[in-house]
Amino acid sequence: MVTLHDIHAAAARIRPIARRTPVLTSAGFNERAGCEAFFKCENFQKGGSFKIRGASNLIFSLTPEQLRNGIVAFSSGNHAQAAALAARHAGARATIVMPSDAPRSKIAATRAYGATIITYDRLTEDRTAIGRRIAAETNATLVPPFDHELIMAGAGTATLELLEEAPGLDALAVCIGGGGLIAGSAIAATETKPGIRVFGVEPALANDVWLSLQKGMRVEIPPPDTIADGLRTTMPGELTFPVIRDRVEQVVLVTEDEIRETVKYLLTRMKMLVEPSGAVAAAAVLHGKLPAGLRRTGILVSGGNVDFDVLAGF
Repeated sequence: MVTLHDIHAAAARIRPIARRTPVLTSAGFNERAGCEAFFKCENFQKGGSFKIRGASNLIFSLTPEQLRNGIVAFSSGNHAQAAALAARHAGARATIVMPSDAPRSKIAATRAYGATIITYDRLTEDRTAIGRRIAAETNATLVPPFDHELIMAGAGTATLELLEEAPGLDALAVCIGGGGLIAGSAIAATETKPGIRVFGVEPALANDVWLSLQKGMRVEIPPPDTIADGLRTTMPGELTFPVIRDRVEQVVLVTEDEIRETVKYLLTRMKMLVEPSGAVAAAAVLHGKLPAGLRRTGILVSGGNVDFDVLAGF
């Protein structure tokens, strides 16, 4: 399983490509939320999200022969862009499996990084099976979006940076899709600062991790219809779920309206363009979903890739 040492190693490995993103604060947000909030702004990351951290950690670990055979990834958008960008940096060809209803801006950005895109219907087809088939046919390396030790370790580097800049945090709020970000974040946080409280946040319409924790086992849900397109996973990862179960104090849910309001707040009050998935953790803090009494809360803003037409609809 992933250790703090693995996360420190990932931080060194990805340094050639991953930016050290800023940590921002807002007096207005603090007043409304009732705590001091520290935003780790991965919306300013290369590729527009935290995903470059995990994707580059795995791809930069490949042998020259593996790089010559290329990589295959599957994603609704942010991991797709990250894998394509990291592969280009490493000199490897990339094939990316993306849902046909992925945001147009994410498809266009992935293609601009030089990747070959294969689309699928998320309601009727299995992206994992498609990715594995392509990898087997081409002898390429599969780069999954979350359920891999190197992906989780890379994702955890954002929290390492956050705790270096805001060491006095007593809590951390992280969005949950497949669980790679919160798993890596929880390991980095609890190993670096024992006693810190880690909270996961899901859209109420995409509550597979919340349900899984209630039942004590991984639960699969139908493809969720949430505006947080990066969090539309149907089941937590086999590797990520035990970390969430053991290291995350609680998973809370936010509504679609709360996500929309938070996206608008971050844009109009803090001048930050954040995609709905990236605003989920902030929505939980802004709308009082975390336990009372928290003083200093770190918020992982996971990404900022959003179509203008989607944003206009808010």
